[in-house]
Amino acid sequence: MKKPFNSITTSSQTHFEESEEEEEIESSSEEEKSDDTIDSDEEEEIERELAEVTFGELQKARADGTDSISRKPQTETKRRRANKNRPMELSSKKPVRSFRQVIQAPKKVVRDPRFESLCGNLDVEGFRKRYNFLFENNLPAEREEVQKQLKKARDPKVVSELKNHISWIDKQLKFESAKNTDAVILSAHKKKEKDAAKHGKRPYYLKKSEIRKQRLIEKYKKLKASGKLESFIEKRRRKNAAKDHRFMPYRRPNNNSEL
Repeated sequence: MKKPFNSITTSSQTHFEESEEEEEIESSSEEEKSDDTIDSDEEEEIERELAEVTFGELQKARADGTDSISRKPQTETKRRRANKNRPMELSSKKPVRSFRQVIQAPKKVVRDPRFESLCGNLDVEGFRKRYNFLFENNLPAEREEVQKQLKKARDPKVVSELKNHISWIDKQLKFESAKNTDAVILSAHKKKEKDAAKHGKRPYYLKKSEIRKQRLIEKYKKLKASGKLESFIEKRRRKNAAKDHRFMPYRRPNNNSEL
């Protein structure tokens, strides 16, 4: 039988291997030194070239995007306020976005009180009763005060303003009296129709034109009771006649009649 071959390293072999390793280390160190010298030479050449380049050319290269200088990416730090009662400090060199929301303001919600359930239902009669003092006391007193100022005024501009104010007060009082008359007529009609509905009759709703007719009838009744009906009718007749007179044709001059 053959004995297995045992690879036993001799002293001469180990010495040879160590010498080879030393030679490899020395060669690698020499290569690194040569690379370092080449890199240093290249850096010196680049520095010389950059020293000769003008500042304007550097700015132009950066503006064109041809600047090949590697820059480290800046880590964006989260900006915070130094104090909760102070605003955030930002650099004035950076432009602010046009639609930047600085403060989280609550969204404005437009509400119409006529259709809002929180405001409740409108009580027309109660509203008229609560604010009736404006038309019974305040506006007549204001009209008297403006009338006194009108007597003392001499400036034409002030006089015209005071006259316009008096006419506005008269319109408000007239409109409110008409509304009150309409409300009385409508409430009386509703009461009458409720009584008729109890007897099985169908309700009848008044039109605006019918309310207007009844208002005119009530006005004539009041004028007749106060004795001012005839003067009112005469005034209305003259007004209508002047209105009709504008539309009447005039006699054209005929030159043939003179011959």
